[in-house]
Amino acid sequence: MITIGITGQAGFIGTHLFNTLSLHKDKYVTVPFEDSFFEAEATLDDFVQQCDVIIHLAAMNRHSDANILYKTNIELVQKLINAMERTRSKPYVIMSSSLQEERDNLYGRSKREGRELFNQWADRNDATFTGLIIPNVFGPFGVPFYNSVVSTFSHQVATGLEPKIEVDAELKLIYVGDLVKKIMGLVDESSSRQRCIEVEHTAQHKVSELLAKLRGYKELYMDKGIFPDLSDWFECCLFNTFRCYIPSGHFPAKYTQHSDPRGVFVEVMKFCSGGQVSFSTTVPGITRGNHFHIRKVERFAVIKGKASIKLRKYRTDEVIEYVLDGSEPAYVDMPVWYTHNITNIGDTELLTMFWINEFYDPEDPDTYYEEV
Repeated sequence: MITIGITGQAGFIGTHLFNTLSLHKDKYVTVPFEDSFFEAEATLDDFVQQCDVIIHLAAMNRHSDANILYKTNIELVQKLINAMERTRSKPYVIMSSSLQEERDNLYGRSKREGRELFNQWADRNDATFTGLIIPNVFGPFGVPFYNSVVSTFSHQVATGLEPKIEVDAELKLIYVGDLVKKIMGLVDESSSRQRCIEVEHTAQHKVSELLAKLRGYKELYMDKGIFPDLSDWFECCLFNTFRCYIPSGHFPAKYTQHSDPRGVFVEVMKFCSGGQVSFSTTVPGITRGNHFHIRKVERFAVIKGKASIKLRKYRTDEVIEYVLDGSEPAYVDMPVWYTHNITNIGDTELLTMFWINEFYDPEDPDTYYEEV
């Protein structure tokens, strides 16, 4: 078992990392961290003494006064070093830095100089340290106007606001889930831990290209109910990011019914890539599901009967409920990291169709069981 502490645990990357580690309870123990620990030496000392590994993500990314941003980031590094030296603790430290180290701005300087402070600590104490130079990170649940232009534009496009391109820069990008895998791989390595690693980007696009893709998702998916082509990993990650900014009131989305004397015809699912379509029947009072996915895209379509579909974001308390009736066929799509279930709340058999963007693989099911 490896005991891991994450400074900045409540932030964008920290949340994804903490949540993913929590799915492997047989391998990792996570030490809770709060930002207030930096203000109390005894609390910070207790934190560092518990950790085999400390992943330092805590930092200020934006501030109207760049000098405050610089000072804050350096102080956070120094306080962590002071705590480790006071307690003679030598955990393996991993620090997140940025490509902005190359730029002549105070944020980039704070990251570069903070990394050098950790290097000096490691030299003095015969300890291990790795600084990660990370490209632009995007993914679900980032804070618009703070974490990433992808978060900002996704929020704006999904809610009907008009994005504005300030500089049409070429961005080197990495999905937060891929970054988490990289960090976990470093944690698992017992040797050859490098002092500095430039994390390779997984995609490169201009800001205008990203905006065009997001607008395409809005037109195809939100307006027409059609899934885009998800065969490319970057496109799937960007689409899952976009989906998390769609207001909950968008669902359930009703189908268009074509009626004639023969009965009713409904186009249930349209998608520009493959996947798997299934259906289930459920007797009254029975619940299916109670699990979540971290990469899969999934749709529940109620065709006959009455159903309650409930969703809850992992490690949060708010439950979203949709009631669907087969007399007005409708669908609800499952966001990543939301545990979900479906219950037959009617008096007759429930008929539900499911689409998921990849075949089920028992060796890699991407299915984590948790009650809504």
